[in-house]
Amino acid sequence: MFMLEKLLQEIEKLANPTKAKNHYRFFKTGKGEYGEGDKFYGLTVPEQRTLSKKYKNLSLEELQKLIKSPWHEHRSLALMILTLQYPKADEKRKKIISDFYLKNAKRINNWDLVDISAPKIPGEYLFDKDKAILYKFAKSDNLWERRIAMMSTYGFIKKNKYKDALTIAEILLNDEHDLIHKAVGWMLREIGKRDQEVEERFLKKYYHIMPRTMLRYAIEKFEEKKRRWYLESSK
Repeated sequence: MFMLEKLLQEIEKLANPTKAKNHYRFFKTGKGEYGEGDKFYGLTVPEQRTLSKKYKNLSLEELQKLIKSPWHEHRSLALMILTLQYPKADEKRKKIISDFYLKNAKRINNWDLVDISAPKIPGEYLFDKDKAILYKFAKSDNLWERRIAMMSTYGFIKKNKYKDALTIAEILLNDEHDLIHKAVGWMLREIGKRDQEVEERFLKKYYHIMPRTMLRYAIEKFEEKKRRWYLESSK
C-alpha cells in the first residue's frame, strides 16, 4: 500500500480549492443533481494523467480503495490506471479488469468517469463476447449503468460494428435523462461519421420521437440543409 499512500499524498499537494469550486458547479453536485455529494480536490486532467502514468502499476486491491472513495479524482485516477493496464494485459488479466470494472459500475458515477473508461475497457473486452451485461445496464434504474451501456459501444463502433450500438440506442430512446440523450446522440453521430446511411436508416425510423438534444447531437456533422430538414421535420 506504500505506492497508494504516495499517490494520495501527491493528490493532496496538487489540490486547488479555486478549481475545485468550479468543478462542484460543472459536475452538478448540488442537492438533487446527478453529481450530488461528489467531492473534488481540483486537479486538472493533465495532472491526473501524469499521476496515472506514474502509478500505473497499482494493484486491483489498491484501485478498489480509490474507486470506493468519495473523491472524484481518486475514482478518476483508478479508471485512468485501468485503461493503461488493460491494453498490456493478457486475455486472462483483461477479463479480470473488465469484471472489476463492471462490478464497480455504480461507482463510475459521473459522465467524465464513464467516458474515459467505458469504450476502453468493456468496449474492448466485450467486442467479440456475450454483451448481455450491457443490455442489462441499458435497462437499469441507475443512470451511470445506462451511460456505460451506451458509451461501451463506442469500442464496437470504432471497429465498424454498429448493431449493438443501434439496439442499445433504441432501448434508450425514451430515457428521461439529458446525459443519456447526449450519449445516444453522440454514438449515433460516430456511426454516421463512418457510415451515414446506417445512421440515417435509424434516424428516419425514430427522429420524430427522439429527444431534441439526442437528435441535435446525432445530426451535428450533417450538411446544413439535411440537418435543418431533420430539425424542422421533428417539430
